[in-house]
Amino acid sequence: MTRRHRRGAGAAAASVVALAALSGCSGSDAFTPGDPPGATITVFAAASLTESFEQLEAAFEADHPGVEVALSFGGSATLASQILEGAPADVFAAADEATMRRVVDADATATEPEVFATNALALAVPAGNPGGVTGLADLADDDLAIALCAPEVPCGAATVTVLDAAGIVAAPDTLEQDVKAVLTRLVLGEADAGLVYRTDVVAAGDAVEQVEAAGTDAAVNAYPIAAVGTTESAVAREFIAFVRSDTGQGVLADAGFGAP
Repeated sequence: MTRRHRRGAGAAAASVVALAALSGCSGSDAFTPGDPPGATITVFAAASLTESFEQLEAAFEADHPGVEVALSFGGSATLASQILEGAPADVFAAADEATMRRVVDADATATEPEVFATNALALAVPAGNPGGVTGLADLADDDLAIALCAPEVPCGAATVTVLDAAGIVAAPDTLEQDVKAVLTRLVLGEADAGLVYRTDVVAAGDAVEQVEAAGTDAAVNAYPIAAVGTTESAVAREFIAFVRSDTGQGVLADAGFGAP
C-alpha cells in the first residue's frame, strides 16, 4: 500500500520566476514542453526513505518556486509493479538495485539509475526490550513475536541474506510488504523483535531500540534513483540531481544512510 504525500505549491509564483529558478539552481536545461512552469512531479520512493524524502521535498520546492513534488511511498517491489502497470510516476527511488533492474529491463526508465545512498539492517525491539532479545538467534524463538519483511521486497531479501549467513532459521509471526510495516509492529508492541533498516531505528526515536548483533551487516543495500516514463522530465532530472547534491546527501546522512 502506498501513501501519497502532497504539499501545495505557492500560488503566487509566476511562471517566469519558476523557470528562472530551475535554470539558475543547477544550470541544467529549461523545462521540456511536458514540464510547464508550475509542474508537479510524482516521486515513487521506498518506504525507508519517507522521512528523508519529505525533508528533500520541502527543500526542493523552496528552491524551485511553482513546482510541486508529490511523494508516494511503499515497498519497492510494489512501486515497481505499479510503474510497470502504467502508474504515472516521474522518478523512482528503490531500496535495492535488483528491484530497479525490473523497471530498467522493461524499458520503463528515462535515465540510467544512479546509486545515491546505502543502508544496512538492524535488529530492533520495542522500547525497554520486553522480550529480552540479545541477538539474531532470538529471531528463531517461537516464544517471541517476530516481524520481518517478506522475501520478495528489498528489506526481506536483505533479511534472507543476513539470516542465511548467520545460519539462522527465523520463526516470523508476520511477513510485511515494506520495512515501515515491520517498524510499526515494533512501535505498537505487537512484535518483540524485527529486522529493519538502521535508518528506521533513527526515525523511530525513543519508540524502539537497536540491539547490537553481529552479522546484521552481511547485506548492504544500494539505493538507485532514476527518471521513469517515456519522456525524460527536466524537473525529474533536477530532483535527482538535488538528491545527489551535497544538500541531499547531508539530509540522508543525518537519517543514517551511508554514502553511495
